[in-house]
Amino acid sequence: MRYITGAVALGAALVLGTLATTAHAVAAPAQPTRTGGLYAPTALVLTAGQGESRATATVQRAVTLSCMPGATGSHPNPKAACAELRTVAGDFNAVTTAPSDRLCTREWNPFVVTADGVWQGKRVSYTYTFANSCAMADGIGAVFDF
Repeated sequence: MRYITGAVALGAALVLGTLATTAHAVAAPAQPTRTGGLYAPTALVLTAGQGESRATATVQRAVTLSCMPGATGSHPNPKAACAELRTVAGDFNAVTTAPSDRLCTREWNPFVVTADGVWQGKRVSYTYTFANSCAMADGIGAVFDF
């Protein structure tokens, strides 16, 4: 009986501690950024590799991209990549499937690009498979151009 009473007391203390912490976190005002406004976080890991799917592809290149509060990361041109993503409201399909006049062979030698992370506060997990390197070079835009 003594152990049950102790467990109930410990459980009550944990619940009260959690409520107090949550109430404090909710009551705390949002902190402005360096630019004076609030922003949703954006941080992505982009990869490109050869293979038919995310699970089977051999990753050949990987970079990081952060767009808020400023464009940074190991991406070779983070400003252009962030600008392109903002233009399409973070729709990776709009980046990889833009229509083109380029002619490519119809060989099947697949390349996969992926994007994982957070775009403006929302979780992102994106995969697109190009038929071959020609199609990939034509459809990657600034985001996957690394």
